Amino acid sequence: MTTTRLDAGQLLDRTDALADLLIDTVDGGASVGFLAPLDHAEAVAWWRERAAGVAAGQLAVWAAHDGDRVVGTVGLDFPGKPNSRHRAELVKLMVHRDARGKGLGRRLLTTAEKAATAAGVTLLHLDTETDSPAEHLYRSAGWTRAGVIPDYAASPAGVLRPTTLYYKQVAAG
Repeated sequence: MTTTRLDAGQLLDRTDALADLLIDTVDGGASVGFLAPLDHAEAVAWWRERAAGVAAGQLAVWAAHDGDRVVGTVGLDFPGKPNSRHRAELVKLMVHRDARGKGLGRRLLTTAEKAATAAGVTLLHLDTETDSPAEHLYRSAGWTRAGVIPDYAASPAGVLRPTTLYYKQVAAG
């Protein structure tokens, strides 16, 4: 399995495979911004919309491949405001259900953390559905729980769920 940072062209070339991963993630019950069932065309369009941010350097996306299949992703969203260039948001850490339990989530998280430090970022933050399996990953990787917001987002089934905010201070590279 290989993990690569995608440029805008590579992201556009892989939108079908990325869409398949997003659909699997939503079908598996993960709250990543979409309701089930997620239409393939909608998932492709969402990924295509990310290409401009990647091209502008506002978004970094890594994809983990098992052959031609994308089995995981993670992203860093860099704010454009002058007073926030020291931080980034960890976004869309997704692992295909078939690839879980093999350490891929941890590898993707570590990849994003190392890239953030190399880019001079000293603070990372994220939100994740409260009581989701992802919470264990973040806590075990040294992330600090900042708090919970009730009824933050609907689950893929449409039920309002709380989200937990996490942050991690990292050393700039």
